Amino acid sequence: MKSISLFHPTRKLKTSVRLPGSKSESNRVLILQALAKNVFEIENLSAANDTQILSAMLAADNQSVNAEDAGTAMRFYTAYAAFQNKPKTIFGSARMHERPIAPLVQALNEIGFDVRFIEKEGFPPLEIMPVRNFSHLDNEVEVEAKISSQFISALLLIAPFLPSGLTINLFGNVTSQAYIDMTLTILTKVGVSAVQIGQRIVVEPVTEISTKTFSVGGDWTSASYWYSLAFLADEAELFLEGMHNDWTQGDRVIAGWMKRFGVLTSFESNGIFLRKVEADYPRMMKLNFAENPDLVQTFAVMFGAKNIYTTMSNIESLKVKETDRINALHLELAKCNVQFDYAMMYDFYQLKGEFQSPSLPIKTYNDHRMAMAFAPLALLNKLSIENPEVVSKSYPNFWKDLAQAGFEIED
Repeated sequence: MKSISLFHPTRKLKTSVRLPGSKSESNRVLILQALAKNVFEIENLSAANDTQILSAMLAADNQSVNAEDAGTAMRFYTAYAAFQNKPKTIFGSARMHERPIAPLVQALNEIGFDVRFIEKEGFPPLEIMPVRNFSHLDNEVEVEAKISSQFISALLLIAPFLPSGLTINLFGNVTSQAYIDMTLTILTKVGVSAVQIGQRIVVEPVTEISTKTFSVGGDWTSASYWYSLAFLADEAELFLEGMHNDWTQGDRVIAGWMKRFGVLTSFESNGIFLRKVEADYPRMMKLNFAENPDLVQTFAVMFGAKNIYTTMSNIESLKVKETDRINALHLELAKCNVQFDYAMMYDFYQLKGEFQSPSLPIKTYNDHRMAMAFAPLALLNKLSIENPEVVSKSYPNFWKDLAQAGFEIED
């Protein structure tokens, strides 16, 4: 398996990079653009592999469509394809066929669509059959909300185009409310009435989309790795071009979180400027990731490297991502003499130990966020990372941008 080694000779960072457009925003807007028959243009569309996969799926004219390993593409396209009311088979990678999709399928069928499991009940691949009563679809549905917010977002994206709109009643604890908020914000930006009050979301039908262009913001989850780099560096002055000072993306919260750790954020018209200052930061932390699960790996590695005892709650959804991210963190942080384990008595995960730079290569488990979360450790000592090409899923230029920042990278 291919691997790279990387190291920074000075631990001093001063660079300017353009971060990719948010794939989360991009994939939502792509679905809306397709449903609206391309009446608006998308600016700063993400170059992430997930977005390219979804673009190809939407452009495909064949009956069988491959989502590969792109989770949002699988979930969003399933709802989109059901709305198209044509025969369709949707499949993906072996890992994708292990990721649950039952709540979305059940909700679509409750509305009146006909979506079927081809192999294992509750999991892809899926078969979509046309229905005769399309004009009489139900306009209210109940959805289990605790597994993935992508199921709710998939329904929200087709909701304004349904004959009578859609009301979604959520039951159970909502996972990643911030991503539902993102979808609602995007719907509002294109002229859709979409309101959530408690566990009830009401989306009104539209006759047309009111915007002519939609500008995708820079990806705040990708920015998190630069916050980690700034924190672990001796000195850091970083300009991240393309970042928006709005709350469409929930991971923007990292700008506030990292202030107390000496990484200051200045918002400019075309991006953000990060600067490291001295800070007397806490050595024990409690973090709730219910709204920001994609930040877990960043903080686990960053705090592990600085021996910050941390309890992390509401991270169970990480078990059904590109890999079982909880287990992957447990195994790879152990190479750094850092424990990442479940504390059953307290119902949270704890991070503790005396950090040591790993001598063994870091495995990525085909997960882009494992590669990028661990990469900042190369500021502390030479680091090897396996399967580095996985970053193409969300941030294709990650290694190139690190090289521009002074990292020495060898195949």
